[in-house]
Amino acid sequence: MKRNTVKGLVGLIFGCVIIGSLFPAKPVQAENYWPSGIEVESNAAIVMDQNTGTILYQKNETDAHYPASITKIMTALVAIEHSDMKEEVTFSQAAVDQSLGGTSSIARDLNEVMTMEQCLYGMMLESANECAYAIGEHVGGGDINTFVQMMNERAKELGCKNTHFSNPNGLHKEDHYTCAYDMALIARAAYSNQVFAKITGTRAYQIPPTNKHSDITYLNNHHCMLNTYKTTEYLYEYCVGGKTGFTDEANATLVTYAKKNGMTLICVVMDVDRTNQYVDTTNLFNYCFDNFTQYEIEDNEGLSDNVSPRKLGALGTNIELVEIQDGLVILPKTANLSQAEIAVEAMKEEENPAVVGQLKYTYAGRYVGEAKLLYNKNESGGYPFHNLSVEEGGSDVAYYRVDFLTIFGVILGVVGGIFLIVFLIRKADELSTRIHRYRAERRDPNRGLHRIKTKRPRRRRRR
Repeated sequence: MKRNTVKGLVGLIFGCVIIGSLFPAKPVQAENYWPSGIEVESNAAIVMDQNTGTILYQKNETDAHYPASITKIMTALVAIEHSDMKEEVTFSQAAVDQSLGGTSSIARDLNEVMTMEQCLYGMMLESANECAYAIGEHVGGGDINTFVQMMNERAKELGCKNTHFSNPNGLHKEDHYTCAYDMALIARAAYSNQVFAKITGTRAYQIPPTNKHSDITYLNNHHCMLNTYKTTEYLYEYCVGGKTGFTDEANATLVTYAKKNGMTLICVVMDVDRTNQYVDTTNLFNYCFDNFTQYEIEDNEGLSDNVSPRKLGALGTNIELVEIQDGLVILPKTANLSQAEIAVEAMKEEENPAVVGQLKYTYAGRYVGEAKLLYNKNESGGYPFHNLSVEEGGSDVAYYRVDFLTIFGVILGVVGGIFLIVFLIRKADELSTRIHRYRAERRDPNRGLHRIKTKRPRRRRRR
């Protein structure tokens, strides 16, 4: 009886294994690899791709730190967006006083007049604090606080998370702080402006004689990865610009742009001992250029293979009417584009009505790039995105793509489930019956046994 019970249990387990094979567990895959094998001395650092905004490296990127003179990147951005390069800027006493105490300056005098462009070069190359202050007063309509408010508003527009400016030059104040992530956002927005990109990449510049200086003022870029003005030790062949910073409270800070193999990267390091800012930045650039690559997305070939049917349903049956434009994706060199996940979103652009949506790419749970979708059959840009309201840029039509593989899997799962339930019920019933008999036999070993009747031998009668 014990043998029969064991056979029943084995049969039950075997049946479960067979049924389980009809429902294979989803394989547990290791997380997609993202390069992270580098350490830096800086207390906060980040590397961001200029074109896509993809973050390649980050360390304490949202922790607040004093920025020192990398503040001037935001000052330059706001000034360029709100002034003409030929406008004349007059230095007030408050502006001139910013050079007191041995801070960075080009020794401007009271009521000296320079153009906005000349002031920007003085601020970005020589880190002249009086130029930054004069720029702020000019753009703020004579009120430095108005300009500072403009800086903070621009930071909010860019999505900064932990930033508050209280002056345009970065001289130390307790309520003047930012973080590496926010500075990368600011640096990215600034470099998107051609005027800024030209200024920050300039190694030397000359300011002609002014109403207060009869001689030419020679300017040199202090960024040691770009210019040999101070030393050749940290020169970096791919560097295309940046801004230095230092105060006793902030320690060294540095923003740097580098371009290689079609990629333009932004590196921000904060709160690091002097000269180590260049070492950390160089190491981070080399690591990222060695481990990441850029993909250009030029057409919608294979789009339906990389987007889930549910998400692709927003495009309905009109995918052939869509063109992909300005698509860039940054991925580790160990990955390929087919491994990136894609989300389809409706989007409108006032400057280009043909833009009706975008593709957002993610990899390893990280945003890695995007591409614009252009509706090439409609000049008004009214692409009929399904499953979206008209206000959201859609057709207000419910649409579902049929995924036959999923349907077959569901049917197979239901049938297999039914077989499993029936099988388990039968096996459970058989097992219960066998257990009941086994227990009964243990209580009464003779129960249920048939006795064999033997015939007694006949005795012979004696005659």
